[in-house]
Amino acid sequence: MPRKIAYNPNMILPPGTQVVTRVAVKVAGHELWQPEGAVAVITKSPADHVHAYRVRFADGSETPLQRTQFAMLKEVQRDRIWPAGNVLDEFDLMDCVIYRCVVGSRAYGLEEDESDTDRRGIYLPPAEMHWSLYGVPQQLENAETEECYWELQKFLTLALKANPNVLECLYTPLVEQATPLARELLDMRDAFLSKLVYQTYNGYVLSQFKKLTARMKSQRPIKWKHAMHLIRLLLAGIETLREAKVPVSVEAHRQRLLAIRRGELAWPEVDAWRLELHKEFDAAFEHTKLPERPDYERANALLIKARREKIIDRKDD
Repeated sequence: MPRKIAYNPNMILPPGTQVVTRVAVKVAGHELWQPEGAVAVITKSPADHVHAYRVRFADGSETPLQRTQFAMLKEVQRDRIWPAGNVLDEFDLMDCVIYRCVVGSRAYGLEEDESDTDRRGIYLPPAEMHWSLYGVPQQLENAETEECYWELQKFLTLALKANPNVLECLYTPLVEQATPLARELLDMRDAFLSKLVYQTYNGYVLSQFKKLTARMKSQRPIKWKHAMHLIRLLLAGIETLREAKVPVSVEAHRQRLLAIRRGELAWPEVDAWRLELHKEFDAAFEHTKLPERPDYERANALLIKARREKIIDRKDD
């Protein structure tokens, strides 16, 4: 999968940004020409993308340049290392997916007629690519098909940190593909559960509700779908601490959660439910049997095994 570099031609670059000329340019007020590829620094930025920048070259000369006449130095350096025909382009990293599952509303039991199917999972790149200077993307994304696949090490790291999105991948009942290695990972998914669930889930909900409350007080619109998922996250966190497993489906609360999503519940009622759930979360944390920390050793052993298997696969090719 090619690397996707976001480029916004309307973004105003600040003074101090190092740039490289795309074409030879004549210095204003002089007979001096600066060649294509000359390095300069922006001394003055325009108010919009229509007007010119002012840049200073190494010899001290200055001239105005349009945005199309130069590139940022870091972009040039990147492109020289990873040219347009990117070395990763010859690989279809989607072929390296070892685990694919369905999460989101369809796994939560909150789907409606217009709901998308969100697929997540893990990919394990060839050893040669992983070792190379080029490295591998930490995740593969396809916005059109609502898919996202984490590189195995990234996935394990997020799971150890009790990332909700990643833990849901390990516990969703909607599994579409799983290699033997992925099955081994699913069999040890309890290794990723610890008291960190309380801090991670609770902390995120608190910070996000603070932002939502501020928007409500300033009479700005909020995303009710986001509010619904924050409540869902609390419900899942409470159950995880109590039962030592992540309850992906929240279908028992479907109607009330969807009422939040549709904006049918008044904000005070939503916030009151949230505060009630925080109390339950605190109580569940006090009595949970989950360990203080996840099992880093088991996760590390699985990663090493996966890396070794890719070396063997390379030798067999």
